[in-house]
Amino acid sequence: MASRLLHRLRHVLAGDGPGEAVAGAEPEQFPESSELEDDDAEGLSSRLSGTLSFTSAEDDEDEDEDDAEEAGPDPLAPGGEASGEDADQSPPPDGQRSSQLLAKQLQDFWKKSRNTLVPQRLLFEVTSANVVKDPPSKYVLYTLAVTGPGLPAHQPAHISRRYSDFERLHRNLQRQFRGPMAAISFPRKRLRRNFTAETIARRSRAFEQFLGHLQAVPELRHAPDLQDFFVLPELRRAQSLTCTGLYREALALWTNAWQLQAQLGNPSGPDRPLLTLAGLAVCHQELEDPGEARACCEKALQLLGDKSPHPFLAPFLEAHVRLSWRLGLDKRHSEARLQALQEAGLTPMPPPSLKELLIKEVLD
Repeated sequence: MASRLLHRLRHVLAGDGPGEAVAGAEPEQFPESSELEDDDAEGLSSRLSGTLSFTSAEDDEDEDEDDAEEAGPDPLAPGGEASGEDADQSPPPDGQRSSQLLAKQLQDFWKKSRNTLVPQRLLFEVTSANVVKDPPSKYVLYTLAVTGPGLPAHQPAHISRRYSDFERLHRNLQRQFRGPMAAISFPRKRLRRNFTAETIARRSRAFEQFLGHLQAVPELRHAPDLQDFFVLPELRRAQSLTCTGLYREALALWTNAWQLQAQLGNPSGPDRPLLTLAGLAVCHQELEDPGEARACCEKALQLLGDKSPHPFLAPFLEAHVRLSWRLGLDKRHSEARLQALQEAGLTPMPPPSLKELLIKEVLD
């Protein structure tokens, strides 16, 4: 599209009639998402996933030779239409000089803005897809690695979802964000051949692109339904395992949920990160690791800050005091804050424990 646009602009600047420039171009047709078969959805996703870029002569030196041969002549390169002796003997016409100037301006603009248009970009990769037989149902469980700038060394988090989970997310977002969702494709449900290797591979690729496109649009990136899709199932399973005393299994899920939230951000507030830290603190404490449990309490107290009392504040203060006493560390500041809350009647005496808080918390 960019080369076609510049081709029209050159004709206009060179003095060609605007009617000729328009007449030679046919409008590009894009199918509606609802009309896409799996092959079409993948093709549309490929178009959507492209990143606008303008390559200067300096950048070309870094490109592989194979890419240069496939790309062909660069329509934005100065003198791209002239070659050999003709380029040396005849100066470019005024229209061509103007188009070169426009290309140079676009290059400069893109170099300045390409690092700020999308400040963070998460990567999604389907690492496995397994057919699960759970009579009377049968489905494919897709496991995705979520990698982003939220953690040191880009440590990935993992989620496992089935087709119906992706479809529910797509349906909910379409209902709430009709405009932004109109350009985002989704693989259609098939009546047969859902479990062939070809179908599973295509859907895996489509799901990676689908989540990538949602993350690229700020309005969709912070949508509560998208946050729920990533985090809520992990929190529910971790809470259930913690309440039944399976602390080691729960610890792995709480840790994964914390990594997800660190990479996704917390646009909806601190409640879920605080619940996650409470689960981590309880599991570490039950597994005889008071140092890690106390570190989780400190992170939670930093999130809470000095704002108005939060239901999690007193339980975290009480746990921090107890763990600090056990480790022989300073507990005076947390002790004073907890006493002030109790004297003001803002928390019962004694306050509920973190484990009690986890059991009573309803995740919806």
